Amino acid sequence: MLAPAVSLACALLLAQPGNEAPVLQPPTTPLPVQAWHAPTVCLRLPPTKDVPSGEWRAQCDDTAQVCRVSPLRELDAEGVETDRLQARVTTCSIPFDEETAERVKGYRMEPARAAAPPGWYRDERGRVMQFNFDLNRRVWLGGAWAPLWHDGQVQGRMRADFGIAVEAPSHRGKRLHRLRFLETELHLGVPSLDLTAARYDFSVERDDPLFRVTTFFGKPRRHDLHLNLGLWMETLRVEELERGGEVGRFLTWGTIHATVDLWHSKDLVSYVRVRAGPSFERDAANGFNTFVPGAALEADLTVDRDGFHHLRLGVEAEKVLLAPAVAGRPLRPERLRLQAGYEVIILAINDQPLSLLVDGRGVKRGDIAGVPEQWEWSASAGLRFSLWAPARRSAPMATSVKE
Repeated sequence: MLAPAVSLACALLLAQPGNEAPVLQPPTTPLPVQAWHAPTVCLRLPPTKDVPSGEWRAQCDDTAQVCRVSPLRELDAEGVETDRLQARVTTCSIPFDEETAERVKGYRMEPARAAAPPGWYRDERGRVMQFNFDLNRRVWLGGAWAPLWHDGQVQGRMRADFGIAVEAPSHRGKRLHRLRFLETELHLGVPSLDLTAARYDFSVERDDPLFRVTTFFGKPRRHDLHLNLGLWMETLRVEELERGGEVGRFLTWGTIHATVDLWHSKDLVSYVRVRAGPSFERDAANGFNTFVPGAALEADLTVDRDGFHHLRLGVEAEKVLLAPAVAGRPLRPERLRLQAGYEVIILAINDQPLSLLVDGRGVKRGDIAGVPEQWEWSASAGLRFSLWAPARRSAPMATSVKE
């Protein structure tokens, strides 16, 4: 392969006096795609009707004596170049010298499509679009219709939600750190607020098994049992809600849970796990601090390669301890929460996904004085727009199959 070139300004005119000008071949269908990591040169070919500037990006194979070339700029609907440079392309970085010009002047110049980075696709006009999205790394803003079934009545509600999610794998890929900031849900109609300032957890794939079990039914076989222990923490969670004219206000100073992954995907992004541990909470409505142990079984699953389908499931139980007696509620109230949600991307605006989110929830709690301990159910359907959502770390390269 030829070495890359720095820029078009450094490119050599192949059609110099005394040199035979390369001839651009007719395009094939579908157009071949240049390689993303291959060396690229910027060059000038004789002007054509569609590319009057004659400015191209090329990847050349000395063995086959072929250069795959794509226009430096995007094309319009009629296939004529515009003033817009192609976006998200690799740069040309080494001068295209006279020796190189002499070597390639007799090569076949075959039209091609410029490569796009993983998770992105380039169309026949040179425009790029994102087709792969990471819904675990994003900044989102959403709204939904979320009616509530409570005390035998259906009450209309609207929900607004916001959050920031970040993931960072370790250098060996054996640990995945997750952070969430300002995760917020605000319900209007039957008012409530749930806001968490910060949450952190990690999943890990341990190399050494906790137990090695050997079976002797026929040929001896060894079975390694791993215990993938992790950590889950959150701080400054504010919850405020109104039920039956009574108001509950709770501030969680901090929560720390140990986690065990029952299953996780190879890249640690999707998981099924259990977690358990204590929280330290303030009951602001009644003016005292409490100790709240809890446990949860939860799943977070990205179910397709390109991140379009996302499923979340959860069952959580908490018990409020070390609280003084409060009239109208049990001495040691309990909370039970069930949740199942599905999110699917329906389109993208400026390469940021707009998704449809549906979920169902059930809550049973006895920590609000004067409100009977009973199940309440809600369902929601709404839209969520990601202000930032990069391609997944496992995003593939696009090919002409995407056409």
